[in-house]
Amino acid sequence: MTVASRFFGSALQLPPAQTRNVGVERNLPVPMPDGAVLLADRYAPPYDKPPLVLVRSPYGRRGPFGLMYGRLLAERGFQVLVQSCRGTFGSGGTLDPFAERDDGLATVAWMRTQPWYPGSFGTAGPSYLGVTQWAIAADAGPELTGIAAQITTSDPHATIYQGGAFALEAMLRWVDQAAHQERRLAMLRQRRAAARLRPLLSHLPLADLDQLATGRRVSYWQDWLTHCQPGDPYWATRRFSGGLAAVSAPVSLVGGWFDPFLPGMLRDYAQLSAAGRQPYLLIGPWRHLDQEAIAATVRESLAWLRAHLLSDTSQLRPAPVRIFVGGLSEWRDLPAWPPPSQSQRWHLQAGCGLSPRPPGAAESDSYTYNPADPTPSLGGPGEPRNGQAQPDNRMLEARPDVLTYTSPPLDRDLEVIGEVTAEIFVRSSQAHTDFFARLCDVSPSGMSINICDGLLRLSPASPLPGPGGVIEARIDLWPTAHLFRAGHRLRLQVSSGAHPRYARNTGTGEPIRTARTLASAHQHVCHDPSHPSAVLLPVARTA
Repeated sequence: MTVASRFFGSALQLPPAQTRNVGVERNLPVPMPDGAVLLADRYAPPYDKPPLVLVRSPYGRRGPFGLMYGRLLAERGFQVLVQSCRGTFGSGGTLDPFAERDDGLATVAWMRTQPWYPGSFGTAGPSYLGVTQWAIAADAGPELTGIAAQITTSDPHATIYQGGAFALEAMLRWVDQAAHQERRLAMLRQRRAAARLRPLLSHLPLADLDQLATGRRVSYWQDWLTHCQPGDPYWATRRFSGGLAAVSAPVSLVGGWFDPFLPGMLRDYAQLSAAGRQPYLLIGPWRHLDQEAIAATVRESLAWLRAHLLSDTSQLRPAPVRIFVGGLSEWRDLPAWPPPSQSQRWHLQAGCGLSPRPPGAAESDSYTYNPADPTPSLGGPGEPRNGQAQPDNRMLEARPDVLTYTSPPLDRDLEVIGEVTAEIFVRSSQAHTDFFARLCDVSPSGMSINICDGLLRLSPASPLPGPGGVIEARIDLWPTAHLFRAGHRLRLQVSSGAHPRYARNTGTGEPIRTARTLASAHQHVCHDPSHPSAVLLPVARTA
C-alpha cells in the first residue's frame, strides 16, 4: 500500500483494504492481430487467481487511473489488467478514437491464455474507459460477468453531435489532451489548456484547429468534422448501441445531471431495460469527472464488481436506481428510471409569459442571431474547469439574441423528474440555423439558474417547414430531477446557440469543416392557438 493509495482510499470513502501486498507487473506485451503490440500493467494481490478486472485506457497506466482502478481495486481483492489503448503510452499502432472493439476482444483472447486468468472477468472505468467496455460488451461471451461503466455511453457520436451540432469545446480539448498528455508535467499543463485554447474556439474554418492547438494535423479531428451523420460508414465501428440487447453481463451505470454523456447513458439504460436486463443506475449533481463524480464511480465500481465477481452483495444499495433531486438537495431511491410522471405543457404566452393555459391570440417574438457574435454558453454540462454548472443566467438573458418566457410565482412545489422537451414553432430567414432552449429556476430574488437545456440544428429537409414557413422544432433537453419550490418561477430561454459548447451555425449550409462565411439569421418564435409553443415537463409530484 502506498501513501497515495492510503490517502485516496480514505478520501473516496472506500471499504478498508484487504491487503497491503500488491504486486505489479509492468509493460506486459499484448499482441494484436495486425502486429501491433499494446502494453499493460497487471496489479495483483497475493492470492491464487483472484477475480480479474480489465481496464482499457488511452490516458496511461500509472497516473490517476492506474491508482484508482489498479492499485485501489487490487488492495481490495481483485487482480486488475490496466492496458494502454493503441497509440498511447508505449502501445503500438496509431490512436483511432472509439474504434476499440477489435483490440479489446484480442486482449480478452490473450488473457484467456495467461496462467493467472481465473476463467471470468469484469470491466470498469469512466468516460473513454467506459466506451472501451461497451466496445466488447456484446461479443466477449459469458466470461464477462460484470460491467461498471460510468459517465459514458455506448454511442460516442450522440455525444459529439448533440442535437446535430458539433461539441466544439469538449472535442478540441480532448484532441489537445491526447496530443500533449505524455509530455513532462502534462497534468499541470492541461490545467492551463483552457486559456490557451480559448482564442482558437472563435477561429474558422474548424479544420485548422487541430494544427493550431497541437502543431500538427490530427486525422481523427478531420474525420469528426467530415463524417457528421450517425449513418456515415465511419461510425459503424465506433458506435456500440446496436449491440446492447446482446449484452448479458450485469451493468452498473453512473452519471451526473451536468455530464455531457448523460442523455446517451440513459438511452443505454433504456435499451438494457427493454431487453430484460436490470441495470443499476446512479445520477448525482455532478459534471464530468469532478471530484464527487470520481469518488462515486470508484465506490460504485467496487461494490458492483464485488457483487458479480465475488458474490458479495453486502456493499450494493437496495434500490436499483438512486438519483439526486435538485432544489430539494436529497437522494432518492427508485425501482426504475424514469419514475411515473404526468406530462404538463407550459405554453409560451404573449408578453414573455409561461403558463399551463393555452396561448392566446396570434403572437410571435423575434431576435437576430449573429454568428460573428454568437450567443455564449454559460454553465450546463461540461467539466469542472468550465466554471459553475449552475451560474446566475441573468447576464445571458439580458442579451438581445435571447428570449425568455417566465411563469408567475408558483403557488405550490412542482417536482420535475424525467425527460424534458421543448416544442417551439419557429421561422427563420436562414434554412440552416440552430435553436437552443434552456429551462431555468428563478428564485424570489431574481436569480435564474439553469436546470437543463438542449439544442437542435435545422436544415432545409429536417424538419420540414409547414404553412408560412413555420417549423415545429422539437428540442430534447437534458434529463433532470428538480423541485421548483413555491414562490419560485419557471423560465424558458430560447436562443440560437451556446458557443463554444456547440460549434456555431454559420447560417450558410457550408460543411462545418471548411465553413468560413457567416450569415445572420432573423428568428421568429410563434405562440398562438395554431402554434402552441411549449415546454413539456414530466411532473412526478406536485405538493
